[in-house]
Amino acid sequence: MTDPYIALTIAMSSLAAIGIIALASLRGWRGWLELKRAELQQTRLESATPSAGSRIEVADLKERIRKLEAIAAGVDL
Repeated sequence: MTDPYIALTIAMSSLAAIGIIALASLRGWRGWLELKRAELQQTRLESATPSAGSRIEVADLKERIRKLEAIAAGVDL
């Protein structure tokens, strides 16, 4: 029972298992980071092209500003 080869075999097997688990975890971490990068890129692309609703809202705000400036200048609309 006190054979040194058994202890060495168990130690090497444990070390190999820890290495495999560490490599699998690292691969999963890199995959998760790539997923988050893709999500951020998609968000940037979506925000770069304004939707029709946001363009209408901006046009409405510009019209309100124009009217307020005309009121401030004393011009009747």
